[in-house]
Amino acid sequence: MSKFKTRGLCAAIVAGAFGLAATAPAVAAETGSRVIVKFKAGAFAKGRAEVAAQGGRVLVNLSEVDALSTQLSPKAIALLKRSKNVEFIEVDHPQYLFASKRVGTSAVVASQTVPYGITMVQADQVGDAAAGLRKLCIVDSGIDGTHPDLAGVPMTGENFTTSGTWNSDENGHGTHVAGTVAALNNSIGVVGVMPSGTINLHIAKVFDATGSTSSSTIAKAMLACGKVGANVVSMSLGGSSPSGIQQLVAKILAKRNVLQIAAAGNAGTSAISYPAGFAEVVSVAAIDSSMAHASFSQFNADVEIAAPGVGVLSTVPVGTGQSSTLDVSGTGYAVIAGVGSGGGSVTAPLYNFGLGEVVDGGAAGKVCLISRGNISFGIKVDNCVASGGIGAVVYNNVAGPLAMDLGGVKTIPAVGADGNAMASLLAQVGQSATVAVLTSDYAEFNGTSMATPHTSAVAALVWSLHTGCTAAQMRDSLNKSAMDLGAAGRDVEFGFGLVQAKAASDRITAMGCGN
Repeated sequence: MSKFKTRGLCAAIVAGAFGLAATAPAVAAETGSRVIVKFKAGAFAKGRAEVAAQGGRVLVNLSEVDALSTQLSPKAIALLKRSKNVEFIEVDHPQYLFASKRVGTSAVVASQTVPYGITMVQADQVGDAAAGLRKLCIVDSGIDGTHPDLAGVPMTGENFTTSGTWNSDENGHGTHVAGTVAALNNSIGVVGVMPSGTINLHIAKVFDATGSTSSSTIAKAMLACGKVGANVVSMSLGGSSPSGIQQLVAKILAKRNVLQIAAAGNAGTSAISYPAGFAEVVSVAAIDSSMAHASFSQFNADVEIAAPGVGVLSTVPVGTGQSSTLDVSGTGYAVIAGVGSGGGSVTAPLYNFGLGEVVDGGAAGKVCLISRGNISFGIKVDNCVASGGIGAVVYNNVAGPLAMDLGGVKTIPAVGADGNAMASLLAQVGQSATVAVLTSDYAEFNGTSMATPHTSAVAALVWSLHTGCTAAQMRDSLNKSAMDLGAAGRDVEFGFGLVQAKAASDRITAMGCGN
């Protein structure tokens, strides 16, 4: 698999690791003395004793690869780098979830909905009755095991945090990822890529509510995925700095026939994120519902494949999502609840509040219709509230949906409307409008975090139908069967293109694994 990424990365990591050991004070200043110490093969016990003698407190035990994460003083690092038991020392870099703030849902999920990504990756064209032959490990923030769209899916797990249990999710991200993989075909909510309830999930919880963790914790979880026999490891996460220990673990899993898939990153730049940047890991970019490159999705020669990652509707911990609707005189409009919107449903005449820049007593007891522009969304809504308004609809000043961050919690329901609806809404000023922002078990997220589970699940789905393929062959087959997007052939935005379940399965049937 290394043929996909040949930039001498491993050598660079090792050189960097030794360089860190040689400049120990800089390490301490950068990370508060949190480092990973890699011992030479067979020297873990002796090396751990040396760390303890230097006052090092073990944070993450990585004895499987003769390493540990610890906190050490600059002086201790300087001494340990000279130990015959130490191979290298590196910064234990932070890593993060790769999803933006939730963008609400554009409509109440009153009955079962098929998210656009499911059909886009052809999951609806490939039966998943054999999915139980594969195990998919999700390294994330846990899962709400009580969610009605996930309860009953075979799952095990392990908690690498101090927050809750593996089958709780204080962040919401992991439950969203899991829904894209396995939400049930049960007449409610949404469906996932494999909706029959047969895919085996293993949940490696590495994030708490903060959405950040250490590279050593991710490495520990990756090893755990391998121990439980996972065929596919899905990592909707990453960081800007490579880790020698993660690289080592990725190599170990690859040799054990484990397919590793990770998010390319959300910075919207050509920077490479890790672990996606390792040769052994598939890097996934995000596209929207029109198959256009997502503006936030990182683009570089490392990007290998693309999948839906904009406005992805999926499961969240029960009661933590939002659904939003707007109805004016019987006409419904697609709207998105603002981040920080108040809850509830209100009905009142629609009032033209202009740009929402001033307090206007004419809005008292009415729903403020506000144009985007000039000032922040939060101030617009605050001015509506100060005017006595009981609801707010902010319409985009250009064509397209409007996802707002209100910059804090508001007391009234506030939603964003598509710019294409501007003329229609203005023509209905004075008519009765109902704005509702209600709690939900579902939400739309943006991010390469959302593209990653589409790809991981397709890999597990196709592999369940062709179990004779190796992980490397499955990777080749997915790449060769992807729908080419953007420039002809592989490119920096889409890689080989949009992952396709049926095309991959059909190709393997016709041409064999990896061809």
